[in-house]
This record gives sequence, structure tokens and C-alpha cells, in this order.
Amino acid sequence: MALDGYISSSEILRETLRAQRRIQNRLSPTPLEHSSYFSESSGANVYLKLENFQPTGSFKVRGALNSLLSLSEEQRAKGVVAASSGNHGLAVAYGASALGIGCEVFVPEHAPQTKTDAIRRLGGRLRHHGADVAVTESFARSHALENDKSYISPYNDIKVIGGQGTIALELGQQLDRIDAIYVAVGGGGLISGIAGYSKSVFDNPRIVGCLPENSPVMAESVRAGQIIDMESKPTLSDGTAGGIEPGSITFEICQQLVDEFVVVSEGEIADAMRLFTEVHHMLIEGAAALPLASFLKEQKSMSGENIVLVICGANVSLQTLKGIL
Repeated sequence: MALDGYISSSEILRETLRAQRRIQNRLSPTPLEHSSYFSESSGANVYLKLENFQPTGSFKVRGALNSLLSLSEEQRAKGVVAASSGNHGLAVAYGASALGIGCEVFVPEHAPQTKTDAIRRLGGRLRHHGADVAVTESFARSHALENDKSYISPYNDIKVIGGQGTIALELGQQLDRIDAIYVAVGGGGLISGIAGYSKSVFDNPRIVGCLPENSPVMAESVRAGQIIDMESKPTLSDGTAGGIEPGSITFEICQQLVDEFVVVSEGEIADAMRLFTEVHHMLIEGAAALPLASFLKEQKSMSGENIVLVICGANVSLQTLKGIL
């Protein structure tokens, strides 16, 4: 489960640097695109970190590859187990296929078919369990332990967090100054990696966690001072939906390093998806629209600031796309 003790930003920095060395020959840096439209409308300098350009259509491939490349030959031979609402499972299946590792991927019963079909195409053995991703994760971890296989967590692992932190490392190479970074939050692996590296290396940028009001589990947990069990309603941001594994190391990291949380409605997510598609001519999934929706909602005075919106993925179904358009 969780590691003992709080994971500091300096520890995340060290693992991010190790992750970069492991994955740099397998993944190309993703573009950082200046948005003239959102810059002009806000008065800020808005940049889009395009993780939708990843080979799996999502940032998750960074953490999954770092974890898989850290395994011993013996561990690789035994195979791996993952749990996911879709994108992490896709990333593990992609990495496992590239490295010749057998993998089982557990998904919730309501997992989007677009993502589960992609997992199967990459050779992942797909299994459904539970209505909430937190239940799926618990079952998958137990299954891995019982079968002596390595469990690749979607967020509750320093290697996954370090892999996601390479996004911030690239940002430092692409932009001279960063005043704020808006990041989608589910289990917290992405924002933990970005915040840990950024707070260690940059000049204290504001880290903003973005969540759907139908599943704001991390924000409510931080507010309560402990990981809480709460029902998640259906949301366009299926990639961030569901509970958080008890004892997850990401909880304390979010407590310490995330400066604020913004919660947005389903209507605001849909509006952001439509607007992004119209302005930038790219498809994005609901989770990727959270940073844009949150930025548009805040309406703060950010004149002249360099703002980064992490566009975390593009895996949206045609049915969902038709609905929002």
C-alpha cells in the first residue's frame, strides 16, 4: 500500500530524474503550445502541455513505463497486474507489450469501452471488477499478491509519481518562467509528480488541482484531513472519477504541495471540451478539459502571468463526443 512516512518534494525530484533517464529513449517530449485565444481572452500567457500526443493518448504512459522499467528480470517474467478506469490500464498494456511482459488489467464494470477495447488490442488480459475504481484497485492489489505478481498502481507509488513528474521536467526546458500549473486530479499521481518537481526546481509556482463536482474525492479528503469514502456520480471526467486507495501517499503530497482546488460542473467540462476542439482543433477527453474549465471559472487577475494547462489525454468515445457537440 502506501510507503511509510511523507514523500517529500526532494524525493519526488530524485525519482523524476531517475524516471527521465529510464523513459527518455522510449517517449518523446510532448509539445508546449501557446494559446493565443485563451491568452487574449484572459490577459495571461496561456500554454497547453499536450499530453494527448502520447502514444496511448494519455500522460499515464510516463508513470507506467517508469514502473515497468524498474522491475527486475524475475519480476518481469512473472507478469504484472494493474487496476484502472482506462488510461492507466492502457499505459501498462502498452509498456508491457513493448517490454514483453504479461499483464492483467482490472477495470470497473462501467469502464469506457473505447479504453477497454484499446487495452485488449495491446494484449492486456482484461478483467472487470467492482463499480468504483477504489474497489477495483483493492481487488487487483490482492490478486497480484496472491499470484506473486508485481502490482503497477495508477498513482500510489513513488515510481508512478516520478514518471508523471517528467512532465514538469519538460516544462522547465520549454518555458523560462511558470506562475501557475492547472492539473486534473483523480488519485493524485499526476499532480503529485508535477507539484513535487515544480516546488523543488521552479520559483514556487501555484499548483491548482482541478476536479469534477460529481467526483471531487481528493479535494474533499484534503478538506476533511483524511481520505474519505464518498459516492461518485457519473462524470465526463471518467479518468479522474472514483475513490482513493486507503493510505495513498498522494494524499499527504496533495495536502502539502497543492495550493488550491477548483471544482467544476459537468456543463463547464462540456463547454471546455467544445471550446478547446473549436479553437485548437484537437479532441480531448473530459479529464483533460478540467484544467481549462477551472482556469475559465476562476476569473482571477492573472495579467502577464505564465499559466500552464496540462491537457492530460485524448481518449474520448465517439458517443461522448457526439453528446457534447
